[in-house]
Amino acid sequence: MSIRGLYAITPEGVAGDDLMRMVARALEGGIGLLQYRRKEHGSLVEARALAALCRARGVPFIVNDDVELALAADADGAHLGRDDGALVAARARLKGRLLGVSCYDSLPAARAALAAGADYVAFGSVFASPTKPAAVRAPLALFGAARSLGAPLVAIGGITLTNAPALLSAGADALAVISDLFDADDIAERARAYGMLFEHGLSK
Repeated sequence: MSIRGLYAITPEGVAGDDLMRMVARALEGGIGLLQYRRKEHGSLVEARALAALCRARGVPFIVNDDVELALAADADGAHLGRDDGALVAARARLKGRLLGVSCYDSLPAARAALAAGADYVAFGSVFASPTKPAAVRAPLALFGAARSLGAPLVAIGGITLTNAPALLSAGADALAVISDLFDADDIAERARAYGMLFEHGLSK
């Protein structure tokens, strides 16, 4: 499964049919991956419905922070942060599935995550983020330094169409976006606009 393109992350505060409609529009626009993010009690019913939408489009579906929910929903993988359990144990549970790890602003953390079996690593917040305003900031230069790791690099935090090209030029393979995608008046069109950045060869 490819880790490249627009990596859509579901917004908090939207659920049920409204969330399904929004994700369907994002998929129509050509997102590369979808992550289901629910900080409070992710829904198995919701996760399974999203997984089915993604499967119909051939788009990898990732569950944030919860390996057991990922397995129960038959997701394509899980994404974990620093407080979400041992990576080696998660890797063992996610046989044949993707494991992504948030490494914030730390190249050593990325090396350790990959050594533990991660398939890709994420750095951020790269810009001020409305979702996590107090998050540590990751410099763009970190992506260039991390290319030597030989793994897909995901950028997250405050990403917009305006600042996205700088991240792709810096070396990011995928752009994780919440607000700038799902708050758009036309979600499908916004997704297509991100896709154009990758089609025009700005990514490494």
